[in-house]
Amino acid sequence: MERHVLESLLAGDDEPSVIALATLRSGATYWVAERAQPAGRHAGVYKHRLQRMRMHGLEPLGLERAVQLIREQGRPVRTGLIDAADRTWTTLLFLNEDGSALVACAGWPLPLLARKPPP
Repeated sequence: MERHVLESLLAGDDEPSVIALATLRSGATYWVAERAQPAGRHAGVYKHRLQRMRMHGLEPLGLERAVQLIREQGRPVRTGLIDAADRTWTTLLFLNEDGSALVACAGWPLPLLARKPPP
């Protein structure tokens, strides 16, 4: 997926999308899966990861909402990652099956320590 296409998908005004777009524009690396996987599989995996992060005192930005949205959508989703150039923040993307729309995104600091999102 080309960077400008991904930037256009992150045009929302929710906090995870705003941070993801700013991170991408500041030189982040990114990756998007070629194939979609069942939404239920992703919802289950990331619900479990959310619980584990919370057990360690980390509240990932938007992950609870992302799990809810991909479960509600019910159709296969493609995942992607945006990693800040300075490796302090990562964003998880969920795109629709053909990659033409953002279903949800979430982010958290790296390494996995309780920190605030970048400004």
